[in-house]
Amino acid sequence: MPPPGVCMNIINARHKKDGYGTITNPEKFLNQDFQQLKQYCLIRRVRYIDEMFPPDRNSIGQGILTSSDLARVEWLRPTKIVPNPSFIVDGISRFDFGQGLVGNCWFLASIGALTFQNSILEQVVPTEQKFDEDYCGLFHFRFWRFGRWVDVVIDDKLPTINGRLIFVHSKDPTEFWPALLEKAYAKVCGSYSDMNAGTPAEALVDFTGGVHICIELSDPPPNLWELMCRAGQSRSLMGCGTPQGKTSANTVLPNGLVQGHAYTVTGVKQVMTQGGIVNLVRLWNPWGKGEWAGDWSDNSPLWRAVSPADREMCLSVGDDGEFWMTLKDFCRFYTDLDICCLCPDFLDGSSSCHWKTSFYEGRWVAGTTAGGCMNNHGSFWTNPQYRITIDELLSECSEKQGEKNMLVSLMQKPDKRNRRLVQNLHIGFSVFEVTEEFKAERGKFPASFFSRNRPVAQTKTYVNAREVMEFLMLKPGEYLIVPSTFNPNETASFILTILSKAETHIHENSGGHSHEHMEEEEPVPAENGVDDENKRTIFRQYSDKYEEVDAEQLQMILNDRILKGDLKSGGFSIDACRSMVALMDTSITGKLNGEEFVRLWKKVVSYKDIFFRTDVSQTGTLSLSELRNAIMATGKRMSDDMLNLMALRYGGSSGHITLESFISLILRFDCMYQIFGQLSDGLNMTLRESEWMYLSMYT
Repeated sequence: MPPPGVCMNIINARHKKDGYGTITNPEKFLNQDFQQLKQYCLIRRVRYIDEMFPPDRNSIGQGILTSSDLARVEWLRPTKIVPNPSFIVDGISRFDFGQGLVGNCWFLASIGALTFQNSILEQVVPTEQKFDEDYCGLFHFRFWRFGRWVDVVIDDKLPTINGRLIFVHSKDPTEFWPALLEKAYAKVCGSYSDMNAGTPAEALVDFTGGVHICIELSDPPPNLWELMCRAGQSRSLMGCGTPQGKTSANTVLPNGLVQGHAYTVTGVKQVMTQGGIVNLVRLWNPWGKGEWAGDWSDNSPLWRAVSPADREMCLSVGDDGEFWMTLKDFCRFYTDLDICCLCPDFLDGSSSCHWKTSFYEGRWVAGTTAGGCMNNHGSFWTNPQYRITIDELLSECSEKQGEKNMLVSLMQKPDKRNRRLVQNLHIGFSVFEVTEEFKAERGKFPASFFSRNRPVAQTKTYVNAREVMEFLMLKPGEYLIVPSTFNPNETASFILTILSKAETHIHENSGGHSHEHMEEEEPVPAENGVDDENKRTIFRQYSDKYEEVDAEQLQMILNDRILKGDLKSGGFSIDACRSMVALMDTSITGKLNGEEFVRLWKKVVSYKDIFFRTDVSQTGTLSLSELRNAIMATGKRMSDDMLNLMALRYGGSSGHITLESFISLILRFDCMYQIFGQLSDGLNMTLRESEWMYLSMYT
């Protein structure tokens, strides 16, 4: 049985600190180790079959093949398709392959861009793989997936009909790197059908783990040409797309372009003609055929007006899917340009100063940290907050006043394995300058801050895309970045990436537990005249001959005596009472003595009072937003991450917390913190296996 997600989160966080999940030490996708599997197959002289992505109809998925075609599919290894298969034939090129039946032009266009950058390509496609004496039907590829690099293992059984590949296929029938790369990415997405429809930006980022810039060509920046030239010189990958037609079909227009289709930008070139300088963009159709028929197309007479040297360098007549057009036509017929790079130096043409990256993972949880956009005045402040300090700009970077110096990217992470099931939320972020009156504030900034201050920068609009980004100019100072969904109460995970030219310091602003020693609560006044002696008298009415109560007796006291009339549900369960006994039981008898019982009673009464004071809606339950205030009222501080966990663990399906759940939550939180304080050095705790099991299984 795999460990719980909270355990895996801790493990993943530790691995990241140790460099696990980097390109040089990628995480093993689905825990499959390529080297171990290869050794296993070689020793036993067997061909690998991937049980995690088996050669069957589930791996193809639904909607791309008819049921009759699905029945005809045969999964064959390359050695069964051709006599002498090769992984790579005469190097890797965008002209090696053409698109198959799945609508993944966005993915293949990105591969086309990838073929221009060998150093990046070899990170994704380990090129040493061969069909040689060590061949065992096993291959692997690497992708960047939401904050970490993963190594993806596949077998080489490929779907065919009548012996022919039905998805991406090489023009040389003996070459198989494109089909195997596509299969590995299909495994990451969930199935081949999960690759249907997308944007080049998604795959470009997954190939590089880099910075993504999206330019809307309907309103391009005035320096678009210079930007594209610098991007081409700085090992950037570029893709673009045409607008969707009236239907989702990829209709070929009279001008040769395909509607709703992804293309690769493969070059830019400035040529001199009799009419002056012309800026040309070269594009490639991942179908491997089908080209632009307008000005500067392969057979355009305009090529006669350029020098023989330029014509020789640029013009290649043939239906290979690649063609030239003017920058003006490019902006006219394409909707957006995606540029992906390892470092955004090309944005301003400056390589004198290096960009520094900060990377944070967070989560919006309905009711606690999903406050929605700024239209939601009462809840916007509950969103995750990140406080950032920008030092004076480095001298080399200060020369150009007003130059943009920060790039902020917000990416939402899917909570489902199958890509087609992922519903992207509308996301965005706002940046606020921290004013003098709030500079001493510690912890989450309250609603009053946002009612008095307007953003100094923000995303232009909330978009239901995987990623949104903005390129900003922020002067040195303190800022607060608030990522949010457009609507409140939408649960999702996200990655916030901040690249800056200046030295920056960033931390989450939710204000978790401090590591100071927590004192026992102040004595609680006697409740309705019930002093400690009266409590002990009541206790003795329920206790056994040893003056102790077990979980069942405690359940009766709590439900029938102490909290009678205050409970909106069935009262404390026997399991909840067993947990309370374990938390308060200092003698490990499974029972509470009189002193332990009185201490528990005081806590229960104190937490009950706080519960009803913070139940402003007077429903007898706490909404998840009220839960935050209730926890603060106990004198405890809880980070957003911990608050989200508590909401998931103790909240009902209605999103509300009952009195019993609140008391159980606070008791456990307090006791576990006390345990950590006793067994740790204040920062770290080490336990032997027996100690960990002893502690966790009883408490």
